[in-house]
Amino acid sequence: MLKIGCHLSSSNGFLSMGQRAIALGGNTFQFFTRNPRGGSAKPIDEHDINSFLEFAKNNGIEKILAHAPYTLNACSADPSIREFAKNLMQDDLRCMEYVPGNYYNFHPGSHLKQGVDVGTEFIVNMLNEIITEEQSTTILLETMAGKGSEIGRNFAEIAEIIKRVDIDSKVGVCLDTCHIWEAGYDIVNHLDDVISEFDKVIGLDRLKTIHLNDSKNPIGSAKDRHELIGKGYIGLEALVAIINHPKLRELPFYLETPQKEEKGYGEEIALLRSLYVE
Repeated sequence: MLKIGCHLSSSNGFLSMGQRAIALGGNTFQFFTRNPRGGSAKPIDEHDINSFLEFAKNNGIEKILAHAPYTLNACSADPSIREFAKNLMQDDLRCMEYVPGNYYNFHPGSHLKQGVDVGTEFIVNMLNEIITEEQSTTILLETMAGKGSEIGRNFAEIAEIIKRVDIDSKVGVCLDTCHIWEAGYDIVNHLDDVISEFDKVIGLDRLKTIHLNDSKNPIGSAKDRHELIGKGYIGLEALVAIINHPKLRELPFYLETPQKEEKGYGEEIALLRSLYVE
Protein backbone atom coordinates (compact mmCIF):
# COMPACT_ATOMS: atom_id res chain seq x y z
CA MET A 1 0.00 0.00 0.00
CA LEU A 2 1.23 3.48 -0.86
CA LYS A 3 2.16 5.41 2.28
CA ILE A 4 1.36 8.99 1.45
CA GLY A 5 0.26 12.20 3.10
CA CYS A 6 0.74 15.92 2.97
CA HIS A 7 1.76 18.86 5.11
CA LEU A 8 -1.07 19.91 7.43
CA SER A 9 -1.57 22.82 9.79
CA SER A 10 -1.24 21.70 13.40
CA SER A 11 -3.30 24.56 14.82
CA ASN A 12 -6.24 22.32 15.80
CA GLY A 13 -4.16 19.50 17.26
CA PHE A 14 -3.12 15.96 16.42
CA LEU A 15 -6.57 14.40 16.22
CA SER A 16 -7.67 17.00 13.70
CA MET A 17 -4.57 16.36 11.59
CA GLY A 18 -5.19 12.63 11.64
CA GLN A 19 -8.83 13.04 10.66
CA ARG A 20 -7.97 15.45 7.84
CA ALA A 21 -5.21 13.16 6.56
CA ILE A 22 -7.65 10.26 6.28
CA ALA A 23 -10.32 12.47 4.71
CA LEU A 24 -7.80 13.51 2.03
CA GLY A 25 -7.05 9.88 1.21
CA GLY A 26 -3.75 9.78 3.07
CA ASN A 27 -2.43 7.46 5.74
CA THR A 28 0.25 9.72 7.20
CA PHE A 29 0.99 13.46 7.45
CA GLN A 30 3.64 16.07 8.13
CA PHE A 31 3.29 19.07 10.44
CA PHE A 32 5.34 21.92 11.85
CA THR A 33 6.19 21.50 15.51
CA ARG A 34 5.58 25.22 16.05
CA ASN A 35 5.27 28.46 14.07
CA PRO A 36 7.63 27.87 11.10
CA ARG A 37 8.83 31.49 11.22
CA GLY A 38 8.88 31.79 15.00
CA GLY A 39 9.94 30.02 18.13
CA SER A 40 6.95 29.51 20.40
CA ALA A 41 5.10 26.20 20.67
CA LYS A 42 1.63 25.38 21.91
CA PRO A 43 1.32 23.56 25.24
CA ILE A 44 0.92 19.79 25.00
CA ASP A 45 -2.71 18.65 25.08
CA GLU A 46 -2.46 15.09 26.38
CA HIS A 47 -6.16 14.40 25.84
CA ASP A 48 -5.84 15.38 22.16
CA ILE A 49 -2.72 13.24 21.77
CA ASN A 50 -4.33 10.21 23.39
CA SER A 51 -7.35 10.60 21.12
CA PHE A 52 -5.05 10.85 18.12
CA LEU A 53 -3.06 7.74 19.08
CA GLU A 54 -6.28 5.74 19.28
CA PHE A 55 -7.50 7.19 15.97
CA ALA A 56 -4.14 6.45 14.30
CA LYS A 57 -4.22 2.85 15.51
CA ASN A 58 -7.74 2.33 14.18
CA ASN A 59 -7.10 4.03 10.82
CA GLY A 60 -3.70 2.71 9.79
CA ILE A 61 -1.67 5.85 10.42
CA GLU A 62 1.82 4.57 11.22
CA LYS A 63 4.75 6.96 10.94
CA ILE A 64 4.15 10.72 11.03
CA LEU A 65 6.73 13.39 10.22
CA ALA A 66 7.36 16.47 12.36
CA HIS A 67 9.13 19.38 10.65
CA ALA A 68 11.29 21.81 12.60
CA PRO A 69 10.66 25.53 12.05
CA TYR A 70 12.73 27.39 9.48
CA THR A 71 14.15 29.55 12.27
CA LEU A 72 16.30 26.62 13.44
CA ASN A 73 19.80 27.26 12.09
CA ALA A 74 22.24 24.97 13.85
CA CYS A 75 25.27 26.38 12.02
CA SER A 76 24.70 30.12 12.31
CA ALA A 77 27.70 32.36 12.88
CA ASP A 78 25.82 33.86 15.83
CA PRO A 79 26.27 31.78 19.04
CA SER A 80 22.89 32.94 20.38
CA ILE A 81 21.12 31.60 17.26
CA ARG A 82 22.93 28.28 17.60
CA GLU A 83 21.87 28.12 21.26
CA PHE A 84 18.30 28.92 20.23
CA ALA A 85 18.43 26.08 17.69
CA LYS A 86 19.70 23.61 20.28
CA ASN A 87 17.08 24.56 22.87
CA LEU A 88 14.30 24.49 20.29
CA MET A 89 15.24 21.04 19.01
CA GLN A 90 15.59 19.68 22.54
CA ASP A 91 12.11 20.93 23.36
CA ASP A 92 10.68 19.50 20.13
CA LEU A 93 12.20 16.10 20.82
CA ARG A 94 10.80 16.16 24.35
CA CYS A 95 7.34 16.82 22.93
CA MET A 96 7.75 14.14 20.27
CA GLU A 97 7.94 11.51 22.98
CA TYR A 98 4.19 12.01 23.46
CA VAL A 99 3.84 10.42 19.99
CA PRO A 100 6.74 7.95 20.24
CA GLY A 101 8.55 6.22 17.43
CA ASN A 102 8.11 8.85 14.73
CA TYR A 103 10.33 11.16 12.64
CA TYR A 104 11.62 14.70 13.17
CA ASN A 105 12.94 16.50 10.10
CA PHE A 106 15.12 19.62 9.99
CA HIS A 107 17.08 21.67 7.47
CA PRO A 108 20.80 21.36 8.28
CA GLY A 109 21.14 25.14 8.08
CA SER A 110 23.17 27.88 6.39
CA HIS A 111 26.82 28.45 7.27
CA LEU A 112 26.63 32.14 6.30
CA LYS A 113 30.12 32.45 4.72
CA GLN A 114 31.85 30.51 7.49
CA GLY A 115 32.36 27.59 5.13
CA VAL A 116 30.89 24.09 5.01
CA ASP A 117 33.49 22.62 7.36
CA VAL A 118 32.76 25.11 10.13
CA GLY A 119 29.01 24.82 9.61
CA THR A 120 29.17 21.05 9.67
CA GLU A 121 31.10 21.11 12.94
CA PHE A 122 28.40 23.25 14.55
CA ILE A 123 25.62 20.92 13.37
CA VAL A 124 27.44 17.84 14.61
CA ASN A 125 28.15 19.45 17.97
CA MET A 126 24.48 20.29 18.44
CA LEU A 127 23.29 16.81 17.53
CA ASN A 128 25.84 15.20 19.85
CA GLU A 129 24.64 17.40 22.71
CA ILE A 130 20.98 16.62 22.07
CA ILE A 131 20.64 13.00 20.96
CA THR A 132 20.15 10.35 23.63
CA GLU A 133 19.95 6.58 23.54
CA GLU A 134 16.56 6.79 25.24
CA GLN A 135 14.76 8.88 22.62
CA SER A 136 12.34 7.04 20.35
CA THR A 137 12.30 9.73 17.65
CA THR A 138 14.57 9.47 14.61
CA ILE A 139 16.04 12.83 13.55
CA LEU A 140 16.14 13.34 9.78
CA LEU A 141 18.49 15.62 7.88
CA GLU A 142 16.74 17.01 4.80
CA THR A 143 18.50 17.13 1.45
CA MET A 144 18.69 20.74 0.28
CA ALA A 145 18.61 22.58 -3.07
CA GLY A 146 21.85 24.50 -2.49
CA LYS A 147 20.38 27.97 -2.16
CA GLY A 148 22.80 30.51 -0.67
CA SER A 149 25.10 28.89 1.88
CA GLU A 150 22.89 25.90 2.67
CA ILE A 151 24.57 22.78 3.98
CA GLY A 152 23.17 19.52 2.61
CA ARG A 153 23.27 20.48 -1.07
CA ASN A 154 24.79 17.11 -1.95
CA PHE A 155 24.81 13.62 -0.48
CA ALA A 156 28.42 13.95 0.68
CA GLU A 157 27.59 16.88 2.99
CA ILE A 158 24.75 14.92 4.58
CA ALA A 159 26.96 11.84 4.96
CA GLU A 160 29.70 13.85 6.66
CA ILE A 161 27.30 15.02 9.35
CA ILE A 162 25.90 11.54 9.98
CA LYS A 163 29.26 9.81 10.27
CA ARG A 164 30.33 12.25 12.99
CA VAL A 165 27.22 11.84 15.14
CA ASP A 166 28.00 9.68 18.16
CA ILE A 167 24.59 7.99 18.43
CA ASP A 168 24.03 7.68 14.69
CA SER A 169 21.29 5.06 15.10
CA LYS A 170 18.95 7.97 15.86
CA VAL A 171 19.74 9.80 12.59
CA GLY A 172 18.38 9.36 9.06
CA VAL A 173 17.58 11.32 5.92
CA CYS A 174 14.51 12.90 4.35
CA LEU A 175 15.03 13.19 0.59
CA ASP A 176 13.22 16.06 -1.11
CA THR A 177 12.68 15.47 -4.84
CA CYS A 178 12.49 19.17 -5.70
CA HIS A 179 15.61 19.93 -3.68
CA ILE A 180 17.85 17.23 -5.12
CA TRP A 181 16.65 18.02 -8.65
CA GLU A 182 17.55 21.69 -8.19
CA ALA A 183 20.83 20.61 -6.58
CA GLY A 184 21.74 18.84 -9.83
CA TYR A 185 20.63 15.22 -9.34
CA ASP A 186 18.86 14.03 -12.51
CA ILE A 187 15.98 11.99 -11.13
CA VAL A 188 14.12 12.35 -14.43
CA ASN A 189 16.60 10.63 -16.75
CA HIS A 190 18.90 8.81 -14.33
CA LEU A 191 16.87 7.83 -11.26
CA ASP A 192 18.67 4.52 -10.76
CA ASP A 193 22.04 6.27 -10.85
CA VAL A 194 20.91 8.81 -8.25
CA ILE A 195 19.61 6.07 -5.97
CA SER A 196 22.86 4.15 -6.38
CA GLU A 197 24.87 7.25 -5.52
CA PHE A 198 22.76 7.87 -2.43
CA ASP A 199 23.33 4.27 -1.36
CA LYS A 200 27.08 4.50 -1.95
CA VAL A 201 27.55 7.84 -0.20
CA ILE A 202 24.96 7.72 2.61
CA GLY A 203 23.35 4.27 2.56
CA LEU A 204 19.74 3.51 1.68
CA ASP A 205 19.19 2.23 5.21
CA ARG A 206 19.39 5.90 6.28
CA LEU A 207 16.60 6.99 3.91
CA LYS A 208 13.43 7.13 6.00
CA THR A 209 11.04 9.52 4.20
CA ILE A 210 10.61 11.37 0.90
CA HIS A 211 9.20 14.83 0.30
CA LEU A 212 7.46 14.34 -3.04
CA ASN A 213 7.44 17.67 -4.86
CA ASP A 214 7.68 18.85 -8.44
CA SER A 215 9.96 21.82 -9.23
CA LYS A 216 9.29 25.23 -10.74
CA ASN A 217 12.90 25.33 -12.00
CA PRO A 218 15.19 23.29 -14.24
CA ILE A 219 17.82 20.93 -12.90
CA GLY A 220 20.71 22.57 -11.05
CA SER A 221 18.96 25.90 -10.47
CA ALA A 222 19.45 25.80 -6.66
CA LYS A 223 16.40 27.96 -5.95
CA ASP A 224 14.10 25.68 -3.88
CA ARG A 225 10.76 26.37 -5.59
CA HIS A 226 8.20 23.59 -5.23
CA GLU A 227 5.54 22.98 -7.86
CA LEU A 228 2.31 20.99 -8.06
CA ILE A 229 2.66 17.31 -8.95
CA GLY A 230 3.13 16.94 -12.70
CA LYS A 231 3.16 20.69 -13.35
CA GLY A 232 6.90 21.32 -13.12
CA TYR A 233 10.25 20.38 -14.61
CA ILE A 234 10.36 16.97 -12.90
CA GLY A 235 6.99 15.92 -14.23
CA LEU A 236 4.42 13.30 -13.37
CA GLU A 237 6.14 10.37 -15.10
CA ALA A 238 9.33 10.78 -13.07
CA LEU A 239 7.47 11.22 -9.78
CA VAL A 240 5.39 8.11 -10.47
CA ALA A 241 8.63 6.22 -11.18
CA ILE A 242 9.87 7.30 -7.75
CA ILE A 243 6.85 6.07 -5.81
CA ASN A 244 6.98 2.76 -7.69
CA HIS A 245 10.75 2.23 -7.54
CA PRO A 246 11.51 -1.07 -5.77
CA LYS A 247 14.03 0.58 -3.46
CA LEU A 248 11.73 3.49 -2.53
CA ARG A 249 8.12 2.29 -2.80
CA GLU A 250 7.77 1.20 0.83
CA LEU A 251 8.84 4.56 2.23
CA PRO A 252 6.33 7.21 3.36
CA PHE A 253 5.89 10.08 0.90
CA TYR A 254 4.88 13.60 1.96
CA LEU A 255 3.50 16.26 -0.39
CA GLU A 256 4.66 19.84 0.12
CA THR A 257 3.24 21.23 -3.09
CA PRO A 258 1.98 24.85 -3.20
CA GLN A 259 -1.73 24.19 -2.70
CA LYS A 260 -4.19 27.02 -2.15
CA GLU A 261 -6.55 24.66 -0.28
CA GLU A 262 -6.10 21.29 1.42
CA LYS A 263 -8.47 19.60 -1.05
CA GLY A 264 -5.74 20.06 -3.67
CA TYR A 265 -3.62 17.60 -1.71
CA GLY A 266 -6.51 15.14 -1.86
CA GLU A 267 -6.55 15.38 -5.64
CA GLU A 268 -2.80 14.77 -5.83
CA ILE A 269 -3.01 11.84 -3.41
CA ALA A 270 -5.82 10.28 -5.47
CA LEU A 271 -3.80 10.73 -8.68
CA LEU A 272 -0.68 9.14 -7.22
CA ARG A 273 -2.65 6.27 -5.68
CA SER A 274 -4.18 5.55 -9.09
CA LEU A 275 -0.68 5.27 -10.58
CA TYR A 276 0.90 3.23 -7.79
CA VAL A 277 1.37 -0.43 -8.69
CA GLU A 278 0.12 -2.58 -5.81
